[in-house]
Parts: sequence; C-alpha cells; structure tokens
Amino acid sequence: MGDATGDKTPNSHRSRGDIHLHTTASDGLATPAQVLEFAQHSGLSLIAITDHDSVAGALAARELHARGRFGFDLIVGTEVTTARGVHLLALFIEQRIPSFRSLEHTFDAVASQGGICIAPHPLSPLTPSMGQRQIERLLRNGYPLAAVETLNPSPAGRVTRAKLARLNAGWGLAEVGGSDAHFLCRIGSAYTEYDGTSAADFRASLLVGTTRAGELPLPHPHVPLGDYVVQSVRALVLNPVQKVHRRLTRSA
Repeated sequence: MGDATGDKTPNSHRSRGDIHLHTTASDGLATPAQVLEFAQHSGLSLIAITDHDSVAGALAARELHARGRFGFDLIVGTEVTTARGVHLLALFIEQRIPSFRSLEHTFDAVASQGGICIAPHPLSPLTPSMGQRQIERLLRNGYPLAAVETLNPSPAGRVTRAKLARLNAGWGLAEVGGSDAHFLCRIGSAYTEYDGTSAADFRASLLVGTTRAGELPLPHPHVPLGDYVVQSVRALVLNPVQKVHRRLTRSA
C-alpha cells in the first residue's frame, strides 16, 4: 500500500469520495436531503449512503439528487449486518440485502445485483467487524472482497489502523477511507481518493487498486454531547426496531 495521499497515476485527475455515510433511515441524525445539501459544499466529488440494513435512505437521496443540480455523484449502498453481527459495506446495489446471513451468502447476494463488497472498520473489537481469519478465508475461497476500509475516523476504526496496514501489505486489497458519519459535520472527515470524478470512475479505480484513503487534519468538527446521546438511542433502540419492521414487511 502507498501512503494516504499516494498516487500511482500522477498525471490523472484525482477526486475525493466519502463512501460510508448514515442517515435517519438507520442510526444517523441527518435526513437524506440534509446529507445532500451538506455534501454539495464539502468539496467531495462522490458520496455513498450506506445505512444499516436498508437502502431506503440511499434511494430517497438518489431521487432528490436526480431532481437537483448537485456537483457530486451518488452511490446507493448499505452496511449489511451479516451472521454473528459482522458488518459488510455493499455499494452499487438497488435492493436491500438480507441480514444475518453468512458472509459468503451475503457476498453472493451483493454480486447478484452487480454490487461491490468492502470490509468496514476491519479487525475492530469495538463494533462487529470482519477479523483477520474471516478476511483470509474469503480471499482463500475466491470471494470478491474489493477493499478494506483502512481509514475510519470513529473509535472503532482508529484502534486497528497499524495492524490493518501491516496485514493488507500481504493481502494486497484496495484501500478506502470513509467517515462513517452519523452527524452532518463529520461528512468527509475521512475519504477515498480515486482516479477521475464520477461514480463509474471510482468503481474502476477501486477494481484496479489505485484508490487511496485519506483523512482531514485533526481535530475533526465538534459534535455536541446531546447529539451523541440521541444517536446512541437511535442505534440501540430505533435501529433494531427498523430492522425488525423491514424483515417483516420486506421493505427497503
């Protein structure tokens, strides 16, 4: 891997995308409309909305994006809860991916929609994440894990950065950065650099391994304690209720 701002193609245009964002469709505090408005002034060329076990927020954002005049591209995605609670980012999908299935089953479900799988905050002990053995099992068995999130500014992502960098030197997976933002002000605090400007360019850059993870200088924007409390309630109470409702109604 190169450094956070390395570039294998110095003569090409490089853009920044934040490919790990949450809205009120799961445990984020901002609506899809608010996320779009904030992203418009963020300097990002690309965002992906990746609510927990839902594409409702991403699809709503895409409708608004299509009717507006925004200077960035948008990817529909989700952060899937797989078996044993392990999280998996799925990008470029159209329908909700079933929850609580094995990683292998989930990879197949994403691939059936033409999507791409990424390991968010891997190795983290603070939130359900893919571990070294799971990643190596997937690679050994030929499952198309496209990238690992080497920069995630949340506590879940920070604690394993050094070990992840060492391991990925052997895995050779593409690296991405994502803010994992649940608050508007944190959007873009971590990002992925890629060749080109569009979502299609991002996908192509990811698949050939020229993406690089980056992070804005610390300290990141302050989040009031009250917002953390509200978000925690959403994560621990409302989000599980949403998941049950979606499973019963098969909604997005």
